[in-house]
Amino acid sequence: MSLPSISGRRRRLNKTQKLSVAGISAMAVAALSFSLVPANADPKPEAATPVSAAPAVFTSVAGTPQAKAVQASIIEQHSTAEKLVKAADLAKAKKAAAVAKAKAAKAAEAAKAEAKAKAAARVKAEATAAKRTEPQAASRSEVRTPVYANNLDGWISQALDIMRAHGIPGSYNGLHRNIMRESTGNPNAVNGWDVNAQNGTPSCGLLQVIQPTFNAYHVPGTSSNIYDPVANITAAANYAADKYGSIDNVNSAY
Repeated sequence: MSLPSISGRRRRLNKTQKLSVAGISAMAVAALSFSLVPANADPKPEAATPVSAAPAVFTSVAGTPQAKAVQASIIEQHSTAEKLVKAADLAKAKKAAAVAKAKAAKAAEAAKAEAKAKAAARVKAEATAAKRTEPQAASRSEVRTPVYANNLDGWISQALDIMRAHGIPGSYNGLHRNIMRESTGNPNAVNGWDVNAQNGTPSCGLLQVIQPTFNAYHVPGTSSNIYDPVANITAAANYAADKYGSIDNVNSAY
């Protein structure tokens, strides 16, 4: 490798490295220049080699082992300097990455803590709001809970509310009319003489329902006792809706 190519590599080094290489190069040139002067030469200025002959002599010495050793030393210095620069840059990059990672972890922890605090505050606020609304809800529930009289009017009214909740059609007048015809309003009335009684299943209750019909059309949430006024009315109305469309359409024995 020639010295001009080495100068090309030197341009990629920083200022301190360039000064170091320049010093090494100067030493090399001095060593080469020194080797051009014979040991027994006259030190007088007039005996020195003419300037015009120096390039030819320098060129002839450039390929000597001494010149090659100096050249190799310079190349090694360049390589070592480049490695040091790369190592420093790598260490700096690793340190920056570690700092960024630590900052990200810290930010994530802070966000997690903030989210946890917000969730706790929300739960607390909801609990507080629930406590404030409980008395109001209780009062509304108490107001909306109907109280039914324990008589024919109360039984029909309660049965109608249950029928509406289950989509069973019928009106107060339709129920009242059929009850008065079937039992005159007696919830314990029993027919012991018709064909149903003869078959062992007498008609019972306000709307004179037989047990198999009561069982088949019993409305959930009501008593399972066929003599219970509300259970008897709702079961009979459910049966009439299935057979006739509504208890309002029934005007005779059904």
